[in-house]
Parts: sequence; structure tokens; C-alpha cells
Amino acid sequence: MRRALVSDIHGNLVALQQVLLDIQEQQIDEIFCLGDVIGYGPSPRECIDEVVKFELCILGNHDQAALFDPQGFSSTAERAIFWTRKQLEFESDDSDAAKQRWRFLAELPRTHQVDDFLFVHGSARNPINEYIFPEDVYNRRKLEKVFSLIPKYCFQGHTHVPGVFTEDLEFLTPPQLNNVYHLEDRKVMVNVGSVGQPRDGDPRSCYAILDDQQQTVEFRRIAYSISETANKIYEIEDLDNFLGDRLHDGK
Repeated sequence: MRRALVSDIHGNLVALQQVLLDIQEQQIDEIFCLGDVIGYGPSPRECIDEVVKFELCILGNHDQAALFDPQGFSSTAERAIFWTRKQLEFESDDSDAAKQRWRFLAELPRTHQVDDFLFVHGSARNPINEYIFPEDVYNRRKLEKVFSLIPKYCFQGHTHVPGVFTEDLEFLTPPQLNNVYHLEDRKVMVNVGSVGQPRDGDPRSCYAILDDQQQTVEFRRIAYSISETANKIYEIEDLDNFLGDRLHDGK
């Protein structure tokens, strides 16, 4: 089984479309999304309409915030969520499509497990909201607790920073791994990166391919027209220009 693992699309349809084109060429059996289909970006409806076709989507904190009230968000993120919610409101010309999008978000699971593989948005301890940052390798107590909740392999997003956390408190970046990590008997957490808003200094979209036969995880970087998405953001008054600017920097 070869699964494409995407996360943190954040309403960036241009990036998602390029990633899907690459996925089509990779002999993929299933596509899993690890949350945050929406938020920040200019195309929430269109991104949901694409992700609905996937085999699985996990609930992310921005997806949850669109359904309920955002908590713990920056003012920029909060404004983006309220704008996103307006875009998802029932439309007089296509209320059925709007209802389907809300139903899709409302029914998203918090976690999903296939054998030894756990899929979440944030962490095994707090599937929606907990961040596991690279610098957490210096927080032994935190990582040991999270690792104790993992069956063997955990795949997540949320930080927008791809890489592999090992149980002996290492964080390995895709360049350090030549973009391929070989799964072993030891537990690992794999952050698959972000399709729509990378934050590791590389502005290209990032996703991962899990091959459970070969026991490998491959990180893939896909270029897209950043200016196209950024210009759409600049045209929307309720979306801060910073959300477009940061796409160019990958931060």
C-alpha cells in the first residue's frame, strides 16, 4: 500500500492542485489528509471539494475553528477563520454544496489508526491542538509522554515543518535523510509538512509518501505559483497581507 500523506493545505488551491498532479504520477493507492484543509488561504470551498475525494481526512484545529469559535488563535488567524466561515455559509445558488461542505467538516475524525500506523493532526496526546516542534527534542519529559501513546509510527502535521522525531530524541530533516526515511522497529513521529504554507524555509509544497511494504517514508517538494495564491490573498481585505508574504519565504 502506497499512501500519499498531505496536511495543512490551508485554502491554498494552487498548491494543492500541483501536489495532486505529482501524486497522480507516483502510483498512489490512497490519499490521507492530516487536517487543516482551510484557514489562512483564499480558496476554502475549492480545497474542501478536492479533499472530499480522498480516502481519509483528519480534523485540524483550523477546520474545528471554522465549525466553532477559534480559541488561542492570533488576530490574523482569527480574522482568516471568520472570513473562511463566511465563504462556507449557505449560498442561495448552491445551498446543497454548502451543506455538504459543512457536513464533511463536522464528521471529520480526530484520529485514525491502521495497524501500527497512527494518523493525527497535532500529536498522539492532543490530536488537534498540540504542537511537536523540532526544538522539543530538548524537552525529554514531553516527548517521552507523547511517544508512550504511539503504537509504533505516528504521522502528523500542524507545525508545517517536515521531519522525523525518533524515540532517542533526534529530529531529522528531509535534507538530512536525502528525503527518504526507512521505518525500523523503534517508534517514530513523522511530520509530513505543509502543502499550503510551508514553514521550514523552503516555500515549495511538501507532502510524504508512506510505502508500508517497503517500510519507507519519502518527502516530496513541489513547486507552485506562489504569486498566484499570494495575489488572491492580497485582494481579500479580511486576509492579512502577511499571509501572502510568508508564502514566498516559506516561514
